[in-house]
Parts: sequence; C-alpha cells; structure tokens
Amino acid sequence: MMRLLAAVPVIIAVGALAVGTAPSADAGTASAAATLHGTWQKLPAAPAKQVQGSMTSVWTGQEMIIHSNATTFAYRPATRTWVRLANGPGQPNLQSTDVAVWTGSRMLVIGLTNASYNPVTNTWRDIARPGMSMSGAVTGWTGRQFLSWAGVCCEDFTNRGVAYNPVTNTWRDILPAPLQARADAQGAWTGKELVVAGGATLLPKPETFRDAAAYNPATGKWRKLPNMPAVLGEHGQALWDGKEVLFLSSTSARGMAYNPATNRWRYLPAMPLPRRAFAALWTGHYVLVWGGLTGSYTKPLIPAHGEAYNPVTNQLTALPGAPVHGRGYPTAVWTGHQMIVWGGYTTTSYFDGAAFTPR
Repeated sequence: MMRLLAAVPVIIAVGALAVGTAPSADAGTASAAATLHGTWQKLPAAPAKQVQGSMTSVWTGQEMIIHSNATTFAYRPATRTWVRLANGPGQPNLQSTDVAVWTGSRMLVIGLTNASYNPVTNTWRDIARPGMSMSGAVTGWTGRQFLSWAGVCCEDFTNRGVAYNPVTNTWRDILPAPLQARADAQGAWTGKELVVAGGATLLPKPETFRDAAAYNPATGKWRKLPNMPAVLGEHGQALWDGKEVLFLSSTSARGMAYNPATNRWRYLPAMPLPRRAFAALWTGHYVLVWGGLTGSYTKPLIPAHGEAYNPVTNQLTALPGAPVHGRGYPTAVWTGHQMIVWGGYTTTSYFDGAAFTPR
C-alpha cells in the first residue's frame, strides 16, 4: 500500500529540514551494463544559500529559472553565471506545493505562488488561485492552458480536475474522471491528452489502483484506458517521449509504458538502482534519471549513479558519477543539449548543482 500523502510535508518544506550529515552508503552494488558517454560539470555557486518552501524550475531557452517561495534566481549556461531575479509573491504553506510551466514567454507558478513571471521585464503579476491543491497533482501544459488533476491535501482524495487559461486569467472545473477518488496518481501530457494512472485511497477502505484514463481538452471528455499491468510505487514520475507515456516506478524496479496509438501497456526494463524522489527528463533520445533515494524514510540511501533509458533499444545504461553529492528531490531541466540539476536534500539541504552533457 502506498504511503499516500504522509511524505508531502517533507517534499514541500525544504527550508524546514534540519541540516545534518548526508548518508554516504550506496543503495547497492547493482549497475547498468554500460555507461552513457558524457561529461559532468559542476555549476558555480548559486546566489541562494537557503531555499524555503516548494522548489520548482523551468527552462526558457536561455536560462534555468528556479523559484521557491519568494526567492527566484536564474542560471545562464552560455556564460556560466547566476543572477538574482525579482522576488515572487509565494508564501510557505504545507497544504500545497508549486508547479511551474513555461508558456513561451512567461513562467506560470501555480499552487502556492499563483503568479506569472516575465523575464523580459523581471516582474511578477498575480494570477487567479486554482481552488485546489497542487500536491500530488498530475499536471500538463497544452500550449494554451494548464491542466491539473487529483491534487489534494492531507488525507483528502478526489477525481476532479481544473484548467487555467492565462489569456483570460480564469480557472474552470473539468469533468470528473471516470475513476474513483484518489491521491498520488501519476501521468503526463501527450500533446493531445492528459493521461493519468494509479494512485491510492484510504476510504472507504485502503486500496491501491491500477486503472487509468485520459482527458482530451479539445472535446472536454475522458476515456477509460486499460488497467496498468501492475501497481506503481509512490514518488515515481511519468513523462512523454513522443510515443509513450513512461511511468518510472520508484519502490519497484519495473516501470511501465502506455502507448496511446495501440492503447496498450508494456513493462520497462528493471532499473538497476530503483529509487524515489528523483529528477527525470526527456532529451529527445534518452530519459535521464538523476538523484533520488532508496532505503527507509528514516535512513535513506543514495544510489551510486543516475540512469539513462533508451526507448528505441529498450535498454538502461548508467550515467557517469556526478561531481556533486547525491540527494533526493532535486529540480532539473533539459536545455536542448544539457541536463542541469540543482538543489534537493536528504538529511541535509543542498544548494549546489551540476550539468551533464551526453555525447
């Protein structure tokens, strides 16, 4: 059974963590058969030495903007420089978290901050509040609107979702999904539909789900999907690779992939070092996974390296060792040729980062 939202306050309260000695034990001796060629480069020191509240980031095409509560700063890879940006209006709140998307001209930060940032003018403006938590929500940016489904707080459960139109600055409810109310679902935007799957509930009895559905904003309708072949672990991630929604499991070594064209699921190969609370992104060729934790919540262990998954060959390879300490909950972006990772924590908060360039 999933832990549901018991870990949410940990995820969204970076600044509240006590600073201590980070665990140094590896998660295990398993490793991928080969290592993806590429190089790491440690980032220069960032202007932020303390980050409070939910941390999120976007890539604008020129810089990685990182936002946490009222603190906002950016890293510019072309010059390897950091810059402090105008403070945002966010407030610490354990009942939600921030989700950020790049619209092409603005960064929308929704959940706690509820504002949009214009990098040209270095200014923020408030936007309408969503009326539901972003904690544990499945979200997606369609190019015109922001979609969020099953975001909940505390021990709540829901099957409803909302949509935000930045042109009119308005929210609207979308039809409830043809799924039982839940928390901790996973999913991704495919370019046409928001695919959601899994999750769990405690009411009317503890239950973990394998069912799935997809929402099409063009029609305003949901469609049921075949059940997943297995239950997903908590704190995994889902992303779209242009063909399939890849559900990267956390507490299990096996992830799953859903293909909308065939309406079928398949298993992903076993990850040599399974983990939770990791960063994952799609490069156009690989899924890159870095960071994360394994072991117990009281004694977390750090995987020895990241992983790269190639959907064409259906193979996992190891990433070279990074020049920064492993950690859980890092934020990451793909620039078009580099993965930049920054921040995160184990029993210690980290305010450093590195860039990986695959060859």
